[in-house]
Amino acid sequence: MMGHSRALMLGLAALFSGYHILLGIYSINQPRSAAPVIAVMVLYGVASIASLWPTSPMRMSLGLAFFNVAVCGALPLVVGSQLDGSVSNGYATWYVAAVGTLLTITATRKRPALAWIGSGVLVVHTVLWAGAGALGSMGVIGSVVWVAAAALLSRALAKAARDAQQFSRAEREAARWQAAQEAHLYERQVRLKLTNSLALDMLHRIVQRGGVLDEEQRQECRYLEAAIRDEIRGRRLLNDAVREQVMLARRRGANVTLLDEGAMDDLVGDELERVHNRLAEAIAGTSADKIIVRTAADGSDTAVTVVGLRSVDPAHVVPGGDDSGDEVDLWLEIPRSIAVPHRL
Repeated sequence: MMGHSRALMLGLAALFSGYHILLGIYSINQPRSAAPVIAVMVLYGVASIASLWPTSPMRMSLGLAFFNVAVCGALPLVVGSQLDGSVSNGYATWYVAAVGTLLTITATRKRPALAWIGSGVLVVHTVLWAGAGALGSMGVIGSVVWVAAAALLSRALAKAARDAQQFSRAEREAARWQAAQEAHLYERQVRLKLTNSLALDMLHRIVQRGGVLDEEQRQECRYLEAAIRDEIRGRRLLNDAVREQVMLARRRGANVTLLDEGAMDDLVGDELERVHNRLAEAIAGTSADKIIVRTAADGSDTAVTVVGLRSVDPAHVVPGGDDSGDEVDLWLEIPRSIAVPHRL
């Protein structure tokens, strides 16, 4: 649609430009010498063709804009030098409309400052050559008005284009914000539903006992709290098998930490199931006292890193050595794609 509109505008502008040349040819017998008039007529034709070239960008090149201004300065000087400014020359002053048309094109193609300079040259020449009264009779005022309208229209269209881009950006931002809010709402609903399913039975027991729990029940509450925390921080690290092995590890006294930082969000289907199954096997196969599971950094070939630490009896710590009291029992990197994992 925009291509058809552009072609139509170029066609109309070309017709106007050609019409002025026809007027110059029609009145070619009035100037004292036809050769200078024909020469500037050719220059005007070249400038018009270059300015209306279909594949040109919307913003006219600075060199072409200066060339147009030079042509618009040469037209009144050359044609006017072959005419008598004290009399009415009829169509022989075709250059006035020609200058207005070329400068209108220049202003439309986002070079309004140079178009105004060309208009000023035309006005000054007309006043000096034929007097101020000729500004209206020769159509100079009309040419200046066309340039002014083109400059204002070009500015308005440019502002409209900027506003449209801003509105488009704002619409995209609003859509992203709405999608994020919907995702957060969905995530909260899922977490609340899951938390409710995990904690509902225990909450009923607490209410039935009036908040008085024995040590075993208190420990179950701690396990339940850790499981709920896993659902929040572990997210895609969890499936039923991983949940089961994490709970078994905690019941034997291990401290298990799950951290999903979003690096597994693109894993789905069999790939995600493979990572979950390997993780469940790793937790089941270690007797470490501390187990830390976290997703790898974005862009890494590793999906999940599992570290298992075993506490060391302080009596066996080497003097001057690492006094952390922990030794590595498990180091496992579960790859994103099927490969043999490295294990210590």
